[in-house]
Amino acid sequence: MIEDSKTKLFKALTVFAMLGTVLVGAMVITEVKAYRFIGGGVAATNTISVSGEGEVFAAPDIANISFTVREEAKKVSDAQDKVTVKVKAALASVRKQGVADKDIKTQNYSSYPKYEWQEGTASCMGLNCPPYRPGKQVIVGYEVSQTVNIKVRDLEKVNAIVDVLATADVTEMQGPNFAIDKEDDLKAEARKLAIDKARTKAEVLARDLGVTLVRIVSFSEGGNFPIYARTAALSEKADYGMGGAMPELPQGEEKITSNVTVTYEIR
Repeated sequence: MIEDSKTKLFKALTVFAMLGTVLVGAMVITEVKAYRFIGGGVAATNTISVSGEGEVFAAPDIANISFTVREEAKKVSDAQDKVTVKVKAALASVRKQGVADKDIKTQNYSSYPKYEWQEGTASCMGLNCPPYRPGKQVIVGYEVSQTVNIKVRDLEKVNAIVDVLATADVTEMQGPNFAIDKEDDLKAEARKLAIDKARTKAEVLARDLGVTLVRIVSFSEGGNFPIYARTAALSEKADYGMGGAMPELPQGEEKITSNVTVTYEIR
């Protein structure tokens, strides 16, 4: 019986030792794999840094136009009503051009009082003189303004929308400013091109130096600044709605760039 117990104990210890060996081995493999990730493991001492630039060109596919209606009145509610009437009329004309409600957004709405300086009562020496009263600011009315931004997806309608807004009695109008709707996709494409160029540089440099690329230890990106197309300014002298010619609105092309710097550990 004693001999059987010893045999069982020996087998159990053997099993535990094997499990421990497997566990330690798995941990070592995990650490080795983690070491190859960016910034993983011990800090690298031998490195090379390379840079790459990616450029993507694309034509704009949307135009942003904004307009402001500003009105004054003795009562704030009257000023609000005036603004509401004009904004509704302008948006009704815009919707007739096919602009969806999801592409119409109030950018700003403000209301504040208008003040005027009221002179005080001068002092005098007589017995019947009224008491001196200093001058003060008094409210004489209110100004209300609303700014609406419109995203035009059909660029063929840009001139027509500019025309209807110019004749809709709005106070100010800005745009059109041409842009790309899904700009992030272009940024990602430019970044990938930049990374590929940096990797190619690193491989050539490593081959020339007689070293091996081990892992990426750092990465940084700059750029991604879109160069927007020029747009024609709307002339204040344009005779919209009165037989005047519409301005030419060139759309041009956008360029999005990405500059990356990648540092590799070498051995």
